[in-house]
Amino acid sequence: MTFSLLRFLLLLLLCAGARAADPLPPALAFRPTAAAIDGRTVEVRFEIAGGYYLYRDKFRFAARPDDIRLGAPVLPPGKEKLDETFGRVEVHYDAVAIRLPVGRSSSGPLPLTLEVTSQGCAEAGICYPPQKQTLGVELPDASALPAATANEPGRIARLLADSSLWLVAASFLGFGL
Repeated sequence: MTFSLLRFLLLLLLCAGARAADPLPPALAFRPTAAAIDGRTVEVRFEIAGGYYLYRDKFRFAARPDDIRLGAPVLPPGKEKLDETFGRVEVHYDAVAIRLPVGRSSSGPLPLTLEVTSQGCAEAGICYPPQKQTLGVELPDASALPAATANEPGRIARLLADSSLWLVAASFLGFGL
């Protein structure tokens, strides 16, 4: 009786190990979010599960409403990888943040729908077809200054207020004044 119980437990353990090796659905392996940086910039961020990666050159972006024009995406460099399917490529592990310039003709807050296409693989050798996901974000009024830009002169003044004369002179040379 104990022998069959031991066999049963061993079978359960093997089945559990097989389930752990199942690939994640792409929606869990690659989780995108979008946030407005300012009235003319959106950041799309992908959280990438451990053991998975996204191809740097497979990102595509479209926006609705149709009168919105997206500029060229600003992507950080990826890590070089020799891929069985695509050869030498750049990929992103863990997370990647992509900035998208937004061309707009209206003022005021702007609700925006992004269609984001990406493609990635699991290190275990399973690759997914391109995935299209829809993200919503609201851009603030384009004429409003972002908080960091609006406070920049005050921040520089505070930094220089307690500095020596030489540091102030070197700073102005560095600022190009």
